[in-house]
Amino acid sequence: MSTITGGAGPAPQQPRITYAWWVVLCLVGLDYFSSLAYLPSIALQYVGPLAPLAGIGVVLVTLLAALPVYLYVVGRSPHGKGGIGLLEERFHGWGGKIMVLFLLGFVATDFVLTRTLSVSDASTHILESSWYPPRDESAKSNLVSDQLVLTVLLSILAFGLYHYMVKRLSQGFVSFVVGVVGLYLLVNALVIGSSVLYLLKEHDLVLAWEERIRPSVGNFRNQGIVAMVLLLALKSFPPMAIGLAGFELTMAVAPEIKASPNDSAANPRGRIFRARMLMVVAAVIMSVYVLGACFVVPILVPRSNLTDVEDDVADSASAKAPAEMKHRALSSLAHGETIYAVKRGADKTPIRTADGKIDRGGRVEGKNEIGLFGPVFGTIYDFSTVLILCLAGATATITMRDIVPDVLARFGMQLEWAHRVNAITHLFNGVILVVAIWFQASVSAQLWAYAASVLALLFGASLAATLDVRMHWHMAPFRWLASLPFVLITILFGGMTLMIIIQRLDAVAIAFLFVGVVIVTAILSRYLRSTELRFEGFEFTDPASEQRWKEISSLEFQVLVPHDPKGSTLPRKEHDIRLRHRLGSDVPIIFIEVTVGDPSDFFQKPLMQIDQEEGREIIRVSRCTSAAHAIAVIGLAFREVGHPPELHFAWSNKSPITANLDFLLLGQGNVPWMVHALINKAEPDEGRRPRVIIG
Repeated sequence: MSTITGGAGPAPQQPRITYAWWVVLCLVGLDYFSSLAYLPSIALQYVGPLAPLAGIGVVLVTLLAALPVYLYVVGRSPHGKGGIGLLEERFHGWGGKIMVLFLLGFVATDFVLTRTLSVSDASTHILESSWYPPRDESAKSNLVSDQLVLTVLLSILAFGLYHYMVKRLSQGFVSFVVGVVGLYLLVNALVIGSSVLYLLKEHDLVLAWEERIRPSVGNFRNQGIVAMVLLLALKSFPPMAIGLAGFELTMAVAPEIKASPNDSAANPRGRIFRARMLMVVAAVIMSVYVLGACFVVPILVPRSNLTDVEDDVADSASAKAPAEMKHRALSSLAHGETIYAVKRGADKTPIRTADGKIDRGGRVEGKNEIGLFGPVFGTIYDFSTVLILCLAGATATITMRDIVPDVLARFGMQLEWAHRVNAITHLFNGVILVVAIWFQASVSAQLWAYAASVLALLFGASLAATLDVRMHWHMAPFRWLASLPFVLITILFGGMTLMIIIQRLDAVAIAFLFVGVVIVTAILSRYLRSTELRFEGFEFTDPASEQRWKEISSLEFQVLVPHDPKGSTLPRKEHDIRLRHRLGSDVPIIFIEVTVGDPSDFFQKPLMQIDQEEGREIIRVSRCTSAAHAIAVIGLAFREVGHPPELHFAWSNKSPITANLDFLLLGQGNVPWMVHALINKAEPDEGRRPRVIIG
């Protein structure tokens, strides 16, 4: 097919600066690894001593569900669009676009809450650190206010750092990120590793923990040890879903990874391989850290370290958790704060009950004598944690910078000036401050909305993988077997998302608010841009049609008559139009027949074929988004030579409201009036403007 050009779609992106996969891994780690700062505390807060099982749940979901889905999706969508891009390919029409907008709403939620929750926790680490100026008892009652002020200040500072990232990832910024993530992983490895070694020596603490969880696991004992662990892990997973925060957007960073020399734009195999390697390494690293952190924290850290509420050493998983934790469990270990110890007798042996078991009430708060822990190391730990938390949101920022504006622009659902200045990213930077103030910089208050957004994006990716596999295996007799793993994963993520929505509807209201705002503003922008030509040139079915188009578009004057084949025959249409519009038989007429393709698309590149039937010349146009736009473009093309053409229409029997809705949604209503409006807007010179005649 030959092609001519005209008009413009979304502006092409500038060439990217790409990096080694392990460098991009650190970029992902700003979001993904930073959740270690608050994940163990959340586990302790919501599932109590069952936190190690909750950690197992996070690891299982990561390695057996999220990772396989992403390894598949990045191979099918290696240009950063991920599951959203696959869903856009599989679902056409308004239904598909609404689904994509729905997911974009959760991307926006993820972006905002990643930043607000992370900075809120950073302020917690600063306020509770040993190097922060001490506060008296009266100041403690104003902790929330202190934290809010500090959160807002840190957010503003983070905006400045991300100013460069919105434009392009600079070498300096990326090098800084590698240093921050490396330091953070090192200090966490020291904290978790030293704590595990301590528990290997003080294994009585582990035995005491086993005694504490017996009441919680009693109902599952008949299921077998493996089934029991799996059921308890999944049962405690929903509040722990933020353990996958950052990982759910790893596909967005694929274009930042350096490609191989022989990679093609359509199939960059080297980049896909490195992106998959990044995902595997990130998932394994995080799994090791999550298992370790969720194991040592409930055994070693008293709740009194994490809340102003007095700790209950006889705590159980069914006990009511405090309303707000300080979300710095690992930091409390690093600072050498008090830990749990086993009460011992005069002979230094653990106090046991009559049946020889560790006394559940025998745990006491003791001095922290683990390795190098203390004020100096704690300060280093807090410094690295505050840095990574303030920079968290990198992956979500890339998504907001590259994917969201691009999708909205292609859908015609973002105004051109807004796309040029990347207004949506700056808008949500402002929303970050509003959300932080609304939730009073509380980590717990933002937790469930954050978890819902993470699970919704995981659900969207798994659904995209399922549909894509079924399409590619549609001829295979056992395609259901190939897609079965992805179907089960989709059900898992969908069920978890639904569970959070049902249980904590008030908490996830912000997520639905973002979804609603994205959809409403997108549709409003589409309405405001409905009279743009949005034309990117014609394609032709054959060289003869292209040649004939060049010939007739260079004639002095033409009469163009749109014709709907469903309404009447061509001879009848010609007879009626000549009679009603008083066109003599000597006046040549060119008929236009338009077949609308997907009216939900915005930019169009119609396919043209020019035929001769019984002496009548017919321009047949298909694959266009709107009949009015296609006719207006043809009329404007004929104005370039000689006198402007005339477009002759018959009156429509539709009511104005129905015709306008048909135009906006189906691309077929109110054609004469819309052609007139489009031509007037596109051609300000009345002398060169094609005439629209209705009669």
